[in-house]
Amino acid sequence: MKNSFKDIITVGLALFAMFFGAGNLMFPPSLGYMAGKSWVPAMIGFIITGAGMSLLGIIATSKAGGSIENVGKEVGAKFSRFFSVLIMLCVGPLLAIPRTGATTFEMGVLPFMTSPGKEAAIITSIVFFGLTVYFTITPSKVIDRVGKVLTPVLMISLLIIIVKGIVLPIGKPISTNIKLPFSEGFAAGYQTMDALASMVFAGIIIGYFVQKGYNDTKSQISLTIKAGIISMMGFIIIYGGLTYLGATSSSVFSSGSDQTVLTMNIVKSLLGNIGQTLLSITVSLACLTTSIGLTATCGDFFSRILNGKVGYKAIIIIISVYSGLMSIIGVDNIVKISNPILKLIYPIAIILMILNVVDEHIKNKNIYKGAVLGAFLISLFNTLDSIGMSLKPINNLIAKIPFASLGFAWVIPAIIGGLIAKLFTHQYNKQELNSN
Repeated sequence: MKNSFKDIITVGLALFAMFFGAGNLMFPPSLGYMAGKSWVPAMIGFIITGAGMSLLGIIATSKAGGSIENVGKEVGAKFSRFFSVLIMLCVGPLLAIPRTGATTFEMGVLPFMTSPGKEAAIITSIVFFGLTVYFTITPSKVIDRVGKVLTPVLMISLLIIIVKGIVLPIGKPISTNIKLPFSEGFAAGYQTMDALASMVFAGIIIGYFVQKGYNDTKSQISLTIKAGIISMMGFIIIYGGLTYLGATSSSVFSSGSDQTVLTMNIVKSLLGNIGQTLLSITVSLACLTTSIGLTATCGDFFSRILNGKVGYKAIIIIISVYSGLMSIIGVDNIVKISNPILKLIYPIAIILMILNVVDEHIKNKNIYKGAVLGAFLISLFNTLDSIGMSLKPINNLIAKIPFASLGFAWVIPAIIGGLIAKLFTHQYNKQELNSN
């Protein structure tokens, strides 16, 4: 017998665990530290992008047909296939999965070693991705294992840290030199990569509901959205608590600490050596649950688009071995690789998510093409600038576009591109009618 409430809670918790990686743990305290007394607007900005965009991605993918391959279909079949593969590589073996293994070593293992060598990183990688293979090798059990076993432990660990920090804060938030706390928080939320991952996770969530007997599309979409809301409620609590902890540390620690060190110092101040151990467990679980969710979904995706020429289990092993090797280069190097790639992809992904959510109100589907092209051109030049290939005359023009100072120069060009596409096709169709 189906129990929709129980299934929604189970999937919501599993979705939270899949999203919540080490980046989600590191960014809010750092943001709170920078914001100080202005931590509330900074937190709101972060929640909108870090959690709100994720929910938007789940809704968009569900309405598009439940697969990331459908999100870009209105732009064109070839674009949709290329875009979905690129997203899967980014949130999979290219960037996100290796980062989970690297972070587990640097925060979960390294602090307890007196003289670590390269061998320690290799051993950690083997154990970490061995566990990932174990949990993902049977796709039908992924959600249950993550949702029922790992997520409660993760949530309890985080809540212990947050409650202690609220009841007995380590300091008081102070005024900082942050000028636009909401904008800073809004931009910081992109670093989680959860908006991209949401389009990936929607597919496995809908697949789970199908296995549970929910066969009509309307029920699948409704249950997936409800599970997404449960997940986002968890993020609001965790992000709010972690941002506040960072704000209380603004009067305690000197500037210059990176995100990892700051988070470890906060927890150690709150709970001592026990806190450091708890943090290591929390980070390791956060990374492992994210790795499990991403690896399972990537395995299903690539085995499907390869038409079964390479099986699911073989792809899982290939992804895990490659990610294990990549993780050894360390978090900083992985982040350096990811920055320009994310600058190029994120604006396009956001435009596609918004358009898919309101798709029933879009009669002229060419709007998709124009909006994506407008966003792509701006993000392309911003990406070239970030890797030292700056075209100054063009960049100077881009800097004058509204919202450019906030990092959203692509918004207006996307709107203009969509309108031009609509007007152009309308005029073209009118000429065709007249000629006939």
